[in-house]
Amino acid sequence: MPSFTRLALSALAATAALATGINDYSCKSDSNPVIFLHGLGATYYEDLNFMQYWLQSKGYCTYAQTYGAYDGFPLVGGLKAINVSAPEIASYIKEVTQKTGKAKVDLVGHSEGAFQALYVPKFEGVSHLVDKIAAIAPPTHATAFAHIYDIAYLFGNSSRNAVSEVLHLVGCPACDDVGPDGAAVKRLNDGTPIAQPGNKITIIASKYDELVTPPKTSFIDEDGVNNTWIQDTCPLDPVGHIGEAYDLNVWHLVRNVLDDTPDRKFVCLLGSPGK
Repeated sequence: MPSFTRLALSALAATAALATGINDYSCKSDSNPVIFLHGLGATYYEDLNFMQYWLQSKGYCTYAQTYGAYDGFPLVGGLKAINVSAPEIASYIKEVTQKTGKAKVDLVGHSEGAFQALYVPKFEGVSHLVDKIAAIAPPTHATAFAHIYDIAYLFGNSSRNAVSEVLHLVGCPACDDVGPDGAAVKRLNDGTPIAQPGNKITIIASKYDELVTPPKTSFIDEDGVNNTWIQDTCPLDPVGHIGEAYDLNVWHLVRNVLDDTPDRKFVCLLGSPGK
């Protein structure tokens, strides 16, 4: 087993052992409470869970819920339409601030969760409760899903509309929302700023992301937004979309966002290859 793999597995094991548990409202920290927003098809106990444990071991209080799941089918989250899940997330942000007594929270999201970390403060009236946002691979300007959506436009808008109907029929309106011309993408990019006053946004993306495509679709061209490639800091990290949630280099980048120390150095690992 390569040494970097052993190191990564050891870090995961140590992280889990040191974790105190999520949604612990008795947790005390000088930092803001950190709310984690999972990706499409995931839940609060997978996707970002190891990053949560690691940050707990560093002294952060972390919180998470599964959003966008259907009644009676809680094992898969993030399926409902973005504008249906967004109020759930906003309500949870309010709950965390109320129960912790903190004025603001920080948000860490991956994939759809990263999109929601941008969408919810803009539209759900909670931007004043949010401080720092670390958005990992959000489909900010839509994703072609590894160019699968190119087929949707084979016959123009009529075939795109047909794909939309199918996605809604199979219970994944969120899949439609974040694709090209998706309703949520159009709303987020409505010509008004995505970044809300008082919110500090950092976009973290991988040049090798194979699902949010093209990868640069994540970035926001607005004042005060920090767009960063993982490979700008760790050039040898080939991490892809799923791996971003489990990549130690990404964890360090997120921690730098939470500590407001974007230039803090850390030792890069090779990272998990691809997907």
